[in-house]
Amino acid sequence: MACLLGIDNGLTVTKAVVFDEQGTPLAVCRERVPQSVPQPHHVERDMRVLWDATARAIHAAITQSGRAPGEIVAVAVTAHGDGLYLVDAHGDALGPGILSLDSRAGSTLSKWKATGVSDRALALSGQQPHVSAASTLLAWIRDHDPARYARIGHVLGCKDWLRLCLTGQAGMDRTEASTAFTDVNTQTYSPELLEQLGLLELQGCLPPIHHPAAVAGHITTAAAARTGLLAGTPVATGLHDVTASALGIGAHRADVVGIVAGTYSINEVVSTAPVTDPRWFCRSAIQPGQWNNMAISPASATNYDWFIDTLCTGEREAAESEGISVHKHLSPEIARALAQPSTLLYHPYLYGSPHGAVASAGFLGLHGWHDRGDMLAAVLEGVAFNHRVHVDALREGFSATDIRLTGGISRNPLIAQLFADVLGLPVTVSATDEAAAWGAALCAGAAVGLYDDVQSDPRDMQALDTRFEPDPVQQTIRDGRYRIHQQIAQGLMPHWESLASLETLQ
Repeated sequence: MACLLGIDNGLTVTKAVVFDEQGTPLAVCRERVPQSVPQPHHVERDMRVLWDATARAIHAAITQSGRAPGEIVAVAVTAHGDGLYLVDAHGDALGPGILSLDSRAGSTLSKWKATGVSDRALALSGQQPHVSAASTLLAWIRDHDPARYARIGHVLGCKDWLRLCLTGQAGMDRTEASTAFTDVNTQTYSPELLEQLGLLELQGCLPPIHHPAAVAGHITTAAAARTGLLAGTPVATGLHDVTASALGIGAHRADVVGIVAGTYSINEVVSTAPVTDPRWFCRSAIQPGQWNNMAISPASATNYDWFIDTLCTGEREAAESEGISVHKHLSPEIARALAQPSTLLYHPYLYGSPHGAVASAGFLGLHGWHDRGDMLAAVLEGVAFNHRVHVDALREGFSATDIRLTGGISRNPLIAQLFADVLGLPVTVSATDEAAAWGAALCAGAAVGLYDDVQSDPRDMQALDTRFEPDPVQQTIRDGRYRIHQQIAQGLMPHWESLASLETLQ
């Protein structure tokens, strides 16, 4: 039976997943990839270390799958979007890769906003540049590291760097190219946009754009020796991980809002016409003539992870000793807190917000009778509220009758129900393991004719799906709490700058 290899690289972990042709994971192997923060706002990682770790993960996954390398008929890569991975004309790494958590280019972005460049970019590309966009980072490098800028051979995303290591071929897919460089109407590279951004001289450094399910190269002899794959195995172009996750759970289609609750609050819906608005990115979808409209902010489930990692270490150790997850250990506390009235609200802005980078997180309405369960419930409610900010914006521009939710916290039925009550729409959670890697594998299978196209998922989705309907009583309660939550957020906007200034006081 044919097998597929999906490679999924996040901000801290790179993984390789071997699937059989029915979509069942046969082996999942992970390798941590260290980040470096050489100075404030710079978040990077060594590109060669990333490739080494990925090659080890691939080799281990093939070994653990018990399948012969020749049974893997195609490979595809997905990885975090935005950020920047530069190579020289020979394909060698040109300094460290820059992650999407990087914010060094804040001054560049401020200048573009003040001079109207951001607004012109919205009209041309379907989105305003943001601080970790490849375009913003390139402009920063142009101004602050001209020697590196002059040596640029190819401008790549993370997955494109890994595919270059596998195949020796530089390329980019539609979803990645549209994050910074394409015309929103033609979905091709835009010289006018590059000129507006002051990057026209890099036009020749942008690699060819391929369909995510096109064969973009083959495993080289050198890559085969590192990974255990057979030389000559086809490698599909792959796609941005957010789009891959939506594809993997069956959400990459019209009228469905795909939500990824992870490091970022990701909310996306496919349309058949471009609709631009500063509240979302209008990017290319997988198929030509379709657009993926993404409303995002770095304010989602990492707030919950932070609380547990910082304040629940004892509970984590106790849960591990009992052989259960800390999330299961804490669920009864959260359920009790969600079921009773509370003044406690939480704004989940530890790492960013829809209100700009200066906003910060905080509890309000906290009293001495509140306990850890109340705080955890408020954190999760605040995360769902932040997703609603984006979903409400998308529903103004697009039809949306259903929600499909993924991310670690979505596996908890209590939280999936909370999302349904907060969003006021049915929420479907798929029991898909490794959704992004499976989305990549679907591209690989379609590229070699194993599937008719990327939407031809061979799995029984009905058997995998659990649907959560909004509870009318709870929906009314959450609506009222959401309105107060947003009023407070708006009221705090004049004060976040003052709070941030406290960092500079001795």
